[in-house]
Amino acid sequence: MHDKIRAAFDEIHADEDLKAQTRAYLAREAQGRRHRHLSGRMRLVPALACCLLVLLAGWGGYHTYFTPSAIISIDVNPSLELGVNRFDKVVSVDGYNEDGAALADAVDVKYMDYAQALTLILDSDAFAPYTAEDAAVSIAVFGSDEQKSSEMLSQVQACTAGYRNTHCYADNMEVAAAAHAAGLSCGKYRAYLELHELDPSVTPEDIQGMTMREIRDRIAALSGGDTIQTQGTGTSSAGGHHGSGAGHGKGQRRHAQGQ
Repeated sequence: MHDKIRAAFDEIHADEDLKAQTRAYLAREAQGRRHRHLSGRMRLVPALACCLLVLLAGWGGYHTYFTPSAIISIDVNPSLELGVNRFDKVVSVDGYNEDGAALADAVDVKYMDYAQALTLILDSDAFAPYTAEDAAVSIAVFGSDEQKSSEMLSQVQACTAGYRNTHCYADNMEVAAAAHAAGLSCGKYRAYLELHELDPSVTPEDIQGMTMREIRDRIAALSGGDTIQTQGTGTSSAGGHHGSGAGHGKGQRRHAQGQ
């Protein structure tokens, strides 16, 4: 009998040891889980930081790519602007009158190099009706970086070398905000400033409905000058840094020449 009672107490003692061991094991596991959770969170912090940097870099690159750093304004009767980013790609095409909007819809030049885009526009069937014998075509580069604007102007002049009555020049990007506030393309606004100096009664609304030939003829009549330069170099006078006449009276359009 004594042995049986002793064995029973030994079982109870073993159960208590097991309980103690179990409690110790559970405590170690709980501590381990807390440590692993904290360690995982610490490892997650640099991963999240990297993701954030990638997102910021991506947004910065996106913003840089799609923000024009220069504008090429093409004005005849259509008034069309090409927004050009710092990588020389066309990222926006905007018409500033009815004909300009129609021309913008007719030519697909977004994401092209600006020289390629300009050549495509000038050679397009959509542009052909506006290049009559007496048409005056103005193509202007507007930018905040003078050296870059000068390089772009040289490219524009090369693109327009085979076209008649084409006036190319460069001016300051500051003109753009005032032009758009007046509802005009940069090139037409620049012509408006010239005419307004000679005739202060002229308004942007008057200019909006005029072709570049009509504007140039009126400037010439009031100033006693030629209607359009035929060769040589001109200077921008409305806060711009430089300008140039290119391709004036130099023959027919390229496709009319069979080139």
